[in-house]
Amino acid sequence: MARRRTPAPPAVQDCPCGLPTAYADCCGRLHRGEAAAGSAEQLMRSRFSAFAVRDEPYLLRSWHPDTRPAAVDFDPSLRWERLEILGSDEGGPFHTEGSVEFRAHYRQGGRAGAMHEDSRFVRHEGEWVYLDGRVDP
Repeated sequence: MARRRTPAPPAVQDCPCGLPTAYADCCGRLHRGEAAAGSAEQLMRSRFSAFAVRDEPYLLRSWHPDTRPAAVDFDPSLRWERLEILGSDEGGPFHTEGSVEFRAHYRQGGRAGAMHEDSRFVRHEGEWVYLDGRVDP
């Protein structure tokens, strides 16, 4: 008699931010408004994930009002694939500002690429928000 195999549970979708956690339990909590970023790096990771899943409301909510655009223009041919945190300065629970240097890897039109940025974050009304960044060409 043949044994029936129990199907394997579906794979948990990893968070685009690169942490070894399911999206729903990681950046998804911030995107849904169930949690707030506790550091500039956590906000950076959640914003990368928001670009990856095209969550415009979260991106706009987490952008400083002085530098926030009216809308986020997602390029349909661009897919964000991986985030590397290269370093950070301040941006912890007892700071009011901080910076995160990162490299964001993407694929556009079948070609791989990367964007290198040093982003600045500040606290606004008690929450970490993205202020601006310097992108290296």
